Amino acid sequence: MNIFVGSLPFSINEADLRDSFEAYGAVSSVKIITDKFTGRSKGFGFVEMPNEAEALKAIEELNGATVSGRTIIVNKSIPKE
Repeated sequence: MNIFVGSLPFSINEADLRDSFEAYGAVSSVKIITDKFTGRSKGFGFVEMPNEAEALKAIEELNGATVSGRTIIVNKSIPKE
């Protein structure tokens, strides 16, 4: 399942984000979206988890959690059409 993670602190890196989600199960990929000109984080990213039950548990537990002083938003990613 692809998971959207928003309102991330700009200081967080992909390894930290992976660690947060691996507490709930296997993580196949993590991508923090960056500005193509500055390379700075845009404050959101995506986490891919192969097990749907673990992914739903991670969404339930992490949505609204505080990371480095910011309340993050975590939900199922809806693909663009």
